Amino acid sequence: MKNNWKNKIIYQIYPRSFFDSSGNGIGDLKGIAKKIDYLKRLGVEYIWISPFFKSPQKDFGYDVSNYREVDPIFGTNNDLKNLIEIFHKNNLKIIIDLVLSHTSDQHPWFQKSLLREDNFDDWYVWVDGRKDESPNNWLSVFGGSSWKWSDKRNAFYLHNFLESQPDLNFHNTEVQNQMLDEIKFWLDFGIDGFRFDVINFLFHDKNLRNNPYKDPSEIRPLGFNKDNPYGSQIHKFDNTRPETESFIKKIRSLLDGYGAISIGEIVADNPMDVIAQYTSEDKLHMAYCFEFLSDEFEFDKVEGIVDDFFQKNKNSWPCWAFSNHDAKRIASRSSIEPKELMRKLLSLRGNICIYQGEELGLHETSVDFDDIQDPFGRAFWPEFKGRDGCRTPMPWEKNQKNLGFTTSTPWLKANENYKNYAVDVQENDPNSMLNLTRKLIMERKIAT
Repeated sequence: MKNNWKNKIIYQIYPRSFFDSSGNGIGDLKGIAKKIDYLKRLGVEYIWISPFFKSPQKDFGYDVSNYREVDPIFGTNNDLKNLIEIFHKNNLKIIIDLVLSHTSDQHPWFQKSLLREDNFDDWYVWVDGRKDESPNNWLSVFGGSSWKWSDKRNAFYLHNFLESQPDLNFHNTEVQNQMLDEIKFWLDFGIDGFRFDVINFLFHDKNLRNNPYKDPSEIRPLGFNKDNPYGSQIHKFDNTRPETESFIKKIRSLLDGYGAISIGEIVADNPMDVIAQYTSEDKLHMAYCFEFLSDEFEFDKVEGIVDDFFQKNKNSWPCWAFSNHDAKRIASRSSIEPKELMRKLLSLRGNICIYQGEELGLHETSVDFDDIQDPFGRAFWPEFKGRDGCRTPMPWEKNQKNLGFTTSTPWLKANENYKNYAVDVQENDPNSMLNLTRKLIMERKIAT
């Protein structure tokens, strides 16, 4: 399989919002299976599905309580097995979204660590001390200190995201081996690859040194909102530590035995440098960052950034995205027409990721505060309205209830302004965004 994964197109599905087959208002695995003809006709080669593991859903699946079980709201492990078979019959490969750096606080590992049980004492990042004095100045991406005091254990634990998402301690080799086992479980299950969430967040500085602060002119909101205090620090000690590279080599060695691929998500101060550092023949296959996902997006600079990356990094490989489940839709971040944006995206060297609805030219949905589901948005409203605006349901049929996404009340309101963007409308228009995207994908496949 040497390098035959390069320059391929990945289509990201946010399963909660793709298609609801069960009538509970939440998209599911059977819903994805029902849309196999749509995915096949689009012409993409890989499907990345955002997390569907068992979870309290505090961060909508990025807080895992069981890595080996599909959450009942999305279906069963057997539904996933059937979906893999359907994909493979249609020459599609499946990438799943694995969160290695942290779990839910409901995960049995954390519950045991909390009580210092069964040798789980050191599985998470715990620091003894005084309740009124945080171990250092590290901040959570979702606001406030990244340290939470536990009365049960009489210690602080580290959480780079929500308080309910405690960080695993990757300095513990038992933790490393366990997470490699979680990857192996899904490889044996038939998965073709992984998107690794915030892969540069695995390790922390053992000495817990304070992060230095940036000059205000250096703050770039790549992966977080502009007014988030998180961006004021240089994240030298709480992530992107040197130990990460040796662990991702272990991941690559495991993946190579199965012919599976890897995509790392990088949220860092110098993301392009980290992509270069983390991707090579013996590390991750590719990685992406928020370079083209922030409000600072500049259409005219895209090619120069891509060319510069390849000139500087001959042995590394990027994945480019203009939209995803964490960013405002590109059609609302740029004044450039969606068709021209798609032309540009699909012309770039590297792997390409298209986010569901991007092929329809969907713009961002304005979600009222009362309807906000995203904890990130609720924490920083109104300066930052969260990520729900790009997560509203896919519009399948113009004249159906909830635009054909579900027959019941959807978890997020369907955007009625999407009516004329619906798949059934665009299917019948030879000049539609959808049909142009299909054409551009076909041309790219022929060219590469």
